[in-house]
Formats: sequence, C-alpha cells, structure tokens
Amino acid sequence: MAPTNFDFVEWWNKEQLRGGTPVVVKMANPNYTMLEIESPRAGGFGGGGKDKGKNAKQLTWVLLLKAHRAAGCLAWMALGLWTVLAAIKKRLILRQGLAPPPSTAAKPHKGGSRLFKAITGFLVFAIFMLCVEVAAHLMGWHFPGPYWAPAFQVQNLAHSIYLGWLYLRAEYIAPPLQLLINFCICLFLIQSADRIILCIGCMWIKWKNIKPIPVNPSLESDDIEQPDKGYPMVLVQIPMCNEREVYEQSISAVCQLDWPRHRMLVQVLDDSDDVDTQFLIKAEVTKWNQKGINIIYRHRTNRTGYKAGNLKSAMSCEYVKDYEFVTIFDADFQPKADFLKRTVPHFRDNPELGLVQARWSFVNKDENLLTRLQNINLSFHFEVEQQVNGVFINFFGFNGTAGVWRIKALEECGGWLERTTVEDMDIAVRAHLCGWKFIFVNDVRCLCELPESYEAYRKQQHRWHSGPMQLFRLCLPDIIKSEVSVGKKANMIFLFFLLRKLILPFYSFTLFCIILPVTMFVPEAMLPVWVVCYIPALMSFLNVLPAPRSFPFLIPYLLFENTMSVTKFNAMISGLFQLSSAHEWVVTKKTGRASEGELLSSVQETKPSVNLNRGVSDSGVELLKQKQEHNSLPPPILAPAPTIPKKKANRLYRKELSLAFLLLTAAARSLLSAKGVHFYFLLFQGISFLVVGLDLIGEQVS
Repeated sequence: MAPTNFDFVEWWNKEQLRGGTPVVVKMANPNYTMLEIESPRAGGFGGGGKDKGKNAKQLTWVLLLKAHRAAGCLAWMALGLWTVLAAIKKRLILRQGLAPPPSTAAKPHKGGSRLFKAITGFLVFAIFMLCVEVAAHLMGWHFPGPYWAPAFQVQNLAHSIYLGWLYLRAEYIAPPLQLLINFCICLFLIQSADRIILCIGCMWIKWKNIKPIPVNPSLESDDIEQPDKGYPMVLVQIPMCNEREVYEQSISAVCQLDWPRHRMLVQVLDDSDDVDTQFLIKAEVTKWNQKGINIIYRHRTNRTGYKAGNLKSAMSCEYVKDYEFVTIFDADFQPKADFLKRTVPHFRDNPELGLVQARWSFVNKDENLLTRLQNINLSFHFEVEQQVNGVFINFFGFNGTAGVWRIKALEECGGWLERTTVEDMDIAVRAHLCGWKFIFVNDVRCLCELPESYEAYRKQQHRWHSGPMQLFRLCLPDIIKSEVSVGKKANMIFLFFLLRKLILPFYSFTLFCIILPVTMFVPEAMLPVWVVCYIPALMSFLNVLPAPRSFPFLIPYLLFENTMSVTKFNAMISGLFQLSSAHEWVVTKKTGRASEGELLSSVQETKPSVNLNRGVSDSGVELLKQKQEHNSLPPPILAPAPTIPKKKANRLYRKELSLAFLLLTAAARSLLSAKGVHFYFLLFQGISFLVVGLDLIGEQVS
C-alpha cells in the first residue's frame, strides 16, 4: 500500500461542504441564565413544550455533530500516525521500496557528512542523558538547585556522579549556552522585524494602489507604411537541458507570443546530451519555423558553465547586435500571448531601466502537500519581497526567467559569468552596481511548474542557498568599491545577502533544531515560550497572507520551513566555504503538466496523438530519416511497443531522520520538566522531520 502524502485539503473541503439543518443560537440577555436555540423553520409564536422538546433535540444533535467532527479529526490523525509507523517498519526495518545505496562516485560530500556526524553526536548524547534523567527521576534524585551536597547526603557513587553532573551543567555548560541562545534570539528578532517591515510596505502598496506604469505604453508607429516600426527588436531565449517532458509546450507558448514576427527571434538553447531529446527538440523547432516563426536551434557539445555558459554562448552570436531586448524563459515556463506587450513598454522613455521581472504562477500548486507549501513560500517572495524592493529600492534579485533585459545593461555589467550557480543573481547585482534600475510587474504572470518530489525540491533549494554565499564572497569587494550610495551598499550587504541569505538559515537551524532540544537536557539555559511559539506563528501567518487559500496549511508550513532549515544551512555553509557541493548543478525534474494555454490551443487545433516521440511533426520525421540515412542506420521506429517503465524507489534522508529522533528524544525529556509548549513543538517538529526523512511528502513513487 502506498503511503499517505499527508495532504489534508480533501478533509478540509469535506468539512466546508458538510451540510445539515441550520441552527441559530441567540443570547438575548447579556446576563443570561438560559440558552435558547431556534430553528429557522419554526413558524408562528408559541409552541409550548413541543418547541422546547425540539430545541432540546437540536441541542443534542449539535453536540453529536461536534463530537462526530472531533472523532473524524482524531481518526485522521491516528491514520497519519499509523502511516508513519508503517513507513518506519517498511523502510527502516524491512528496507523495502528504497533506492539502492549511492555508488562510490556519488558519496555524500564532506560538508554534509560532517553535519550528519555532528547531529548523530547530539543524538547519542540526548539518548544517553534521557536514560540518566529517567533513572534519576525514578530514584527521586530531585534538588532545588545545583550544589555540592554534604557527604552524609550522598547515597552511592552513581548519586555522586549525578550531583557532579548537575553542578557542571549549571556552572559551566548553561552560561555559554545561554549566551548562544541570546545571540540567536537577537538575530531572530532582527529577521522578524525585517519581515514585518516588508509586510507593512506591501500593505502600503495595496492601499495606495501603487504599480509600475509605462511612461509611454503605446508601441504603435506613426508611420502608416510601417505600423510595426514602434515595436523594438526582441530576442527570446529558451535554455534547456534534457527537458523531454516540457520542451514542446514551452516552445509552443513562446512561438505564440503576440509580437510582430519580423521583430522577434526565438533561440532554443539546447544543452541536452540525450540524442533522442535533441532530435525531438530540433524537430519541434523545424515545425514552428515552417509556420513562419523566426526560430533557431542551438546545441552545445558540452555544458561548460551550465546555464550561464549556455546564455553567454548565445549572446556571442553576430546577429544579437540587431536586437535591443532579450527575454529569457526556462523550459517549463509558458508565457501568455500578451507577455511582451505588457513588459516591454516599460522600457520606452525610461533609459535607466535595465530589467522588467514578471511574477510566476504554478500549474501544479495543488498537486500535493509539498507543492502547496512551496506556493506559500513563493507567493510571499513575489508578492512581498520582490514587489516591495522593486517599488521602494528599484532593486531585487533576478529570478533567472520570465524577465526582460535591456541588452545594453547586460553588456555594460560584463554579461553572463560562469563563476557561480546563481548566474541570475550575479548579473542582477552587477547591473545594480552599474546604476541600472529594475521593475517588478506583479500583475504579469507566467505559468511554470513546482518540483513535485522532495528530492527535486531539495536539490533546487541547495543550489538556491549555496550560490548566494558563493556570490557574496566574490562580490563583496566590488560592492564596497562601487560608486553607488552608502544606503544601497548597506542594503545589498546587510539585508540582501547577510540577513536574508545567511542569518535566516543559520538561526532557523541552530535555534530550533539544535539549541531547543539541548535546552531540554540543560534546563538552566532557558529558551522563552514566545520564541518557540508566538513569534514563529506570527511570521508564518504573515507568510500565508499573500496566499489566503493556504491558511489551512499554516501549521504544516511552519513545521516544514524548520525542516528545510537543515538543507538550507548545509547549502549555506557549502557556499560560504567553497565546498565541492557548492558547484553542483542538477536540472530540476519536470513532469510536463498541462497548462491553461495548452488546453486552449488543443481546442483550436487538432494535435497528433502522443507517443514515444512526442511533438515530432512531419518535417521533423523527414529530418530524422535524413539523419539516419546519412549515418547508414536503419530507419527509425516511430511507434515502438510500449516498454516497462523503470520502477522508481524512495530514498531515506539521514540528516532529517537523525534530527527527527533527536527532537523526539528531547520531547520525551521535556515531559520530566513539565514544559507543555516545548513538548508539543518538539513532538510535532520531530514528526515533521520523520515524515520528510522517510520521503513521505510530495510525489509518492514507491
């Protein structure tokens, strides 16, 4: 039986749609002594004992419905717990449905291995101390405070050792631990204040209805003979690598952009090393070329520099000098037809503008719990962070796709560089230091996909959090030496890099995953309840505001963000100290979900049936035949017999599992100290780590 994906939206919808006889409860007298319950169907006045009997029955039914709802909630929680226990038995004990262990070439990197060893050391310490504390509790060794007891009060050697541990803990371990706690709390408060200020800025934008408006929105030319002369020359680039699932829909969406065909050129930049995928993409390009679209196919023989190298190679073409703007779409992005008409006009009569960034929207945000939680995070990123920074500072990090650049801005800041895995952030920082301004258009949205499996999301987050630390090391001297104002330098160093890219993953992991469980075994060091509960709940509430439909997922979002902190912390350390994992580039897995645009186009034109070579037009087949004949190979089989798909398997994540057992051990220790809030937080956070460590969230593949 496949494990549950812990997505309770169906249960929530059932609760919302659950019907019944409406009941109106009234309290006429403030100093009430009796509760009257009236049914809307009751007619007339009076009714005597008959109405009272009905009211009593209705009250009984209300109580029964409440009890039924509570029982359903408990049953759902019990089912989730049973699923977790079954997964522990199946994957940890019986080792069923798991991917084979990594080969020698794919062993964990030193940074991740050291972190895992450190977490394992904390876990061993926690289990040992839990046994000691339970034994001391059973023997009644309770003392008002740490002190050296008189000799006649020492019962035996074990008692003496325990007394020594209490004194050592209070005098030498608790003070430095408390200093570390206070330091992390300060960072936590600074980051929370930054989050609140961003939300206030977003509310101000909404209240004042502030949005970027083009100085001259019209692109029409006054020349009757050349009405399209007002449309600037635009280069559209689609970098991709082995994107077999999404290449067709992305090329199709870009080729249907509403822009004069002779004023636009589409570059399909293919880094695929799979020969079949290369032929399919090239055939799709040929199909649209025959329809009159200016589109070319470029393929590199090696992936030097990954995406940055691909874009750099494309910009070196001789014909690029004829174009004024360049638009970039990743392989899973599907822009609407009016994308260019709603973004390019912002550049007109605005010579200081270098970038116009559009917002992302997601075709699979309701696919599973993982995609719902990602939608919360990215909705806050675009709605609050990008919009506020764009309005008040004219600077934000380029998202790498769904943006329009002025080619002059790219050339002036040095073009694409291959020195980090976040080439988009790199070029945005350098362009800002050169004086170029950015605009974020929140009302222009571009469809794309979210990673549906935890493995794909984890690799994506590792790249997104290790790259900024690499970039910070490289750009810090340039930022200090640049000619921009002191305020812009301070914003870029302290807010953009340190606070949001370094401090956030540091305190999130250190405070909630290490310090909190350790304080359960060193109770002399105190972590206040408001740090554990109230402020994190407020921050999560603010994060969910831009996606109001996601309020049922408030608590899972809070727990999942803390769970992801171990991956983000490991990536941050990897990038800061230039470990080998910081230079990895893994293409995020796509599924090719149907978008709105694809569904509409399928109605307008009849598409060929999908087979192994999806998207190969007649011209593409002929091209493929010519290639095969040239190589003296037999003709290709276009509709081969279906093959048995390779069976996928789930993975176990060691760091997450170790932290899960550490937090659950600390939760058990908190029961001896009667710390209720700490216990519940540690319990549910430990279960969250356990669910992620067993690969039970996101796409279920076993």
